[in-house]
Amino acid sequence: MWAVVKANAYGHGLLRAAMAFGGADGYAVLDFAEALQLRSAGVAKPVLMLEGVFEPEDFSLVARHKLTLVFHSLEQIEMLQKTPLDGAIDAYLKVNSGMNRLGFTMDNVRVAWNALKEQSAIRSVTLMTHFADAEGAGVAAQVDWFDKIVQSFEGPRSLANSAALLRFPEARADWVRPGLMLYGCSPFERQSAEALGLRPAMTLTSRLIGVQNLTPGERVGYGFTFEASAEMTIGIVACGYADGYPRHAPSGTPVLVGGQRTRTVGRVSMDMLCVDISDLAEAYIGSPVTLWGEGLSADEVAAAAGTVSYELLTGLAARVPVVDVA
Repeated sequence: MWAVVKANAYGHGLLRAAMAFGGADGYAVLDFAEALQLRSAGVAKPVLMLEGVFEPEDFSLVARHKLTLVFHSLEQIEMLQKTPLDGAIDAYLKVNSGMNRLGFTMDNVRVAWNALKEQSAIRSVTLMTHFADAEGAGVAAQVDWFDKIVQSFEGPRSLANSAALLRFPEARADWVRPGLMLYGCSPFERQSAEALGLRPAMTLTSRLIGVQNLTPGERVGYGFTFEASAEMTIGIVACGYADGYPRHAPSGTPVLVGGQRTRTVGRVSMDMLCVDISDLAEAYIGSPVTLWGEGLSADEVAAAAGTVSYELLTGLAARVPVVDVA
């Protein structure tokens, strides 16, 4: 199993996640910055670079730090052929099975396979692909196409992401690459993390720093996008889009104040947002607020904001303090 820890482990902290996922066989990252951070911290397990390299001189770094490298274009293989290396590289050959993003097709996969196999610097080759809609239409068409493309090649295979792991066990193959599910979010629009037995690894919290009492017709925030239809009380939360809360989250986005469910009102501003505390008798300045996490899934908040939990988790700003909780 590759634990996918790219994008600073989906916003959770690369080294923190690597320690938490100590049972994984290896870690999948995006680039050298992440790979070398793991190696500098003493992580000796395999590290997979998901997009490969783009400069000839990068191959020496790959070999020196014993990284596993994804090849998805003939240009990458041609660079390798022209670059002398001290040491061997484990390679992943990425097959385009229909997502049409990266990878080799029926037209050039054999050329790529033979070229890698002929390279003395390549120790092993694993065949991989990536599913575009495992959470929706499924994976059957892509699996069938992948099998057709690589049917004559002998080697380990890596197919399943989080959604395929949970929904299509037949697609697990030899190596799996879970990402989102490791952090306690659901890859499915209509199936909650809780229903899947997943618990959030991140909880974004703040507090009320102000209270305002509104009369009917009074409005809230920039652009006056919310108008009170009756007397109401709103709380001001110290969190805004500069912290990573989505600016496009509309009025009505769920939030917890003192553990009780309520909603946002008005437009999210840079450093603050407003919530309805009219029916929360015990809400006061200093009351704790949960924006997402324990008790309120990031999936639900993301859905209300018209986005996905990936964006919420990876979008936290550097100014947000992080506290580890056992």
